[in-house]
Amino acid sequence: MKIVMVGQGAFGQKHLDGLKNIDGVEVVSLAGGRPESVEAVARKYGIPHWTSNLDESLEQPGVDAAIIASPTQMHADQAVQVMQAGNHVEIEIPIADSLADAQRIDAAQKESGLIAMAGHTRRFNPSHQWVHNRIQAGELTLQHLDVQTFFFRRKNINLEGKPRSWTDHLLWHHACHTVDLFQYQTGETASAVQCIEGPHHPELGIAMDMSIGMKVPSGAICTLTLSFNNDGPQGTFFRYICDNGTYIARYDDLFDGKDNPIDLSGVAVSMNGIELQDREFIAAIREGREPNGAVAQVLPAMETLDRLEQCL
Repeated sequence: MKIVMVGQGAFGQKHLDGLKNIDGVEVVSLAGGRPESVEAVARKYGIPHWTSNLDESLEQPGVDAAIIASPTQMHADQAVQVMQAGNHVEIEIPIADSLADAQRIDAAQKESGLIAMAGHTRRFNPSHQWVHNRIQAGELTLQHLDVQTFFFRRKNINLEGKPRSWTDHLLWHHACHTVDLFQYQTGETASAVQCIEGPHHPELGIAMDMSIGMKVPSGAICTLTLSFNNDGPQGTFFRYICDNGTYIARYDDLFDGKDNPIDLSGVAVSMNGIELQDREFIAAIREGREPNGAVAQVLPAMETLDRLEQCL
């Protein structure tokens, strides 16, 4: 299977690392922004073709699909472009930074009949899979999902500490992970939502702190705290408070409420959530089925984000 990678930044490279472990997959082109950076990443991963023009990548012989890890504001246009060229597409989270653009991607998928998948990695992290499997088996019932998403980003830089050409967003990007995960784990759409934000950064123009609350019809609640001002441990930490135990997920690792590690070795073929996400995308194409995390499946999360934005 021949893949085009769109975006040469930190997350594009995370996907390239994961794709190396999947049999029968070849990345044939890298489409990105700054030409010198695109070339450097292409050479690092042995990708034979690189360009700053996505059309050129999609015109490479035998291309089957594209994975989009470009700046958020480009996702919708590029996803539609990929499908109009006749290729399947996986779009890093968030698929868009507005409900209207997310609906536009969904409409393009329905019109084309191709696979369009959202990169909602939390569905695939072994830690969250372990919890999901037990909820589905009736062994756990979620009472409260308490989440902290903390970063220190008072300058517009990426995970590599390099300047960004775009501005990140607490609601449409970082909250998207938790909104989708909460609705995925409960199997319900939030019936009540609330959102407040702190002061906007004078240069970045975005809220640097945010608090979100959600409740689903069954009664489970989610409390989400987000900050770009936190000068401390970075990342997102999930505490599942259930009727039968408390569990703490730190990316691909899981601990009980007393911080004892839980063995996840039998959950999946890899401990890398992004690799597992890409494996699902490839498998869905090969098997001609809807993937876990299809755009249509994550639209409720985008609708909930839109409702949260209306609270501000």
